[in-house]
This record gives sequence, structure tokens and C-alpha cells, in this order.
Amino acid sequence: MVVDAATLFAGPLAATILGDYGADVVKVEHPDRGDPSRTHGASKDGIGLWWKMLGRNKRTVTANMGRPEGAELLKRLIARADVLIENFRPGTLERWGLSPETLHEINPRLVIARVTGFGQFGPYAKRPGFGTLAESMSGFAAVTGEPDGPPTLPPFGLADGISALTCVNAVMMALHHRDRPGGSGRGQVIDLAIIEPLVTLLGPQPIVWDQLGRLQPRTGNRSVNNAPRNTYQTKDGRWVAISTSANSIAERVMRLVGHPEVIDEPWFSSGALRAEHADQLDEYVGGWIARHDLSEVVAEFEKAEAAVAPIYDIRDVFEDAQYRALDTITTVDDDDLGPLRMQNVLFRLSETPGSIRWTGRARGADNEDVWGGLGVSADELAALRDKGVV
Repeated sequence: MVVDAATLFAGPLAATILGDYGADVVKVEHPDRGDPSRTHGASKDGIGLWWKMLGRNKRTVTANMGRPEGAELLKRLIARADVLIENFRPGTLERWGLSPETLHEINPRLVIARVTGFGQFGPYAKRPGFGTLAESMSGFAAVTGEPDGPPTLPPFGLADGISALTCVNAVMMALHHRDRPGGSGRGQVIDLAIIEPLVTLLGPQPIVWDQLGRLQPRTGNRSVNNAPRNTYQTKDGRWVAISTSANSIAERVMRLVGHPEVIDEPWFSSGALRAEHADQLDEYVGGWIARHDLSEVVAEFEKAEAAVAPIYDIRDVFEDAQYRALDTITTVDDDDLGPLRMQNVLFRLSETPGSIRWTGRARGADNEDVWGGLGVSADELAALRDKGVV
């Protein structure tokens, strides 16, 4: 069992992914406020749409863990759980009498994933933290955007999403360490700071700074590591992106666009040196693409075995033949909205493929089932409800 006591967005998404692949996820929400994702973003008929995806495959219960009675309910749940995911500010669980030490006394096998903006210690630990701050502080925004423009933040929860994937990996590693032959048999505490995973994805930038004192500049859609690499507009007003990380692909692209002579240039054999000639290469590639419609560009690139992709918005994702074959956007029946389409599970496993069993439920929909299953009688539950604990 996975207990999801987190909100907005890394922790809950990690629990969603675990639930997609069969984990029994119990979402614990405040009885009055609930998870903010229920009202975050777009809604239809007063029903939050983000929650329908983020809350899928989760049983939903309510408990005010800041009240002693609510903390006791959580302890009952923890006694049967494998994983707790939480994202309260450091010290909050401890203040409620729910410290990792206390929870491990109740259940030594429990894996506790603590997902916060800045981690459990250090000078910023008590600060409120969101993905936007991680995208800013990690170095990501500094290298994103046009050379003469401002640093650019992503228009969606990039840091949260990457932290969610990181959290899933950490949970699975901790469970493997606990359960493998010769393993410890004990759970452990995961300290995941949202500001960190994006730093890893910066690739060689930290080492380049350390060894060469060199900062990566903002280059728009270009790369400092290869060229041609950019977005280009087609004759019919669409956009495509190409990348030439491999020299062989770069050679195929230049032959396709009618400039094979540059292949013999001394600088062409190195991606970094090609990047220094990006203006020239973009002129050749962009000029050729501008003379052809999107369908022609894609067909000719495929024929040449060169890498190209049309730039899609979400409408195109819905209609693309490859995404349809993969069922990347799948249809799920929802109690409130009827059939709705959302992202499918992340990947396909041959033996345990994963599935969306239900969409995000109403707040506290499973109170009777979950709390009752832990021995809380109907009268006790009613009394707790009257006191605002559930």
C-alpha cells in the first residue's frame, strides 16, 4: 500500500505512477481543503480536470493530520502501508507526532518519501518551494530562451514532473533494498529536494564550469553541441525540428538540402565546430524546408533516414498515427464527466502492463471503506466527521 499525503505536484504524481502499475494507493486529504489540484487549472461544470488525471487509481480518504485524532488515523494506516509520500515543510510531521522515527516504530518496513523544495536540511529547508523555483535555481532557466531575451521558464510543471519520476525510482530502490534476498527488511527515509533532479539533467555543464570556467549561453532552439539543430518553418506555415547529434545524420541532412560540399569542410566532423557555423547551416536547411510543405519535408527526411519531427500542439498529439498506435492518449470512463481522454500509463510492461482503473474520485469517497477496514466503526467515523477530523 502507498499512502499519498502530498500535494501539488511531484509527490502526488509519483503516487499516480505507482498506482498505474498496480499499487494500492490511498490518498489522504484535508477534510475541508483537499488536494489543491482539485481546483487548479481548468474545470468543467465546476469539476477540476487536472485532478481527474492526478487522482486516478487512488482511493480517497480525509483526515486532518494536524489534529491528534487525525494523526492516530494515519498511524493506523501506516501500520499496514509499504510507502508514505509526503511533502510538508520540514518539521511539520514531527510537530504532529508523526516523525519518521515514530512511524518506523509502528512499521519498521515503511519507506518514507519526503519531497520538498529544498530538502530536509540546509539554510533554505524551511522555505516554501515550488517547481518554478527549481527551474529557476537549477540552471535550467538560465540556458533557456533566445540569446538576446530573458531566461525562460517552462509553461508546465517540468521540475515537478521530473521529481515525480525521480521519486518513483527512489521508492522502488528502497523497496528493492528492503525485500531482496539478503536485504535489510527495513524501510528507509528518502529526502528528495525538487531543486536537485534538474541539475543532473544539465549534463556536462557543472563539469565544464568546474574545469574550464565556461558557462553555457542561451542559444534559443540551437545547441552548443551540434548543428544544424533548430526549428524551421515549412512552405505551408507549419514548423519542424531537426537534430544532428550524430555526424552521419548531419551528412544526410546536408545532402538532402543540396549542400553536400560542406561535408568536406574540416569543421564539419565535430558537432561543437558545426555549432560555430550554425548561421550558415541554418540558412541552407531553413531555405530548403521553406520551399516544401510539411508532408514533403517529413517524407524526404524519412527517405534520407534523417531525424525530423513536426512541432505539435496537443491537438496534433491526439490525431498522430504513432500516438494512436501506442494509445498514448486513452479514453477512460469518469463518473462525473463520462468518457474523457487523458495520458495513458508511461510505458508498457509485457507481464504487468499497467492500467487506469478509475479517474480521480470525490474527496473522502473511500472513508468508510478504508477507515472502516482499519476498525473505525460507523459511529466513530460519524463523530470524527462532526469534529472536522475527517
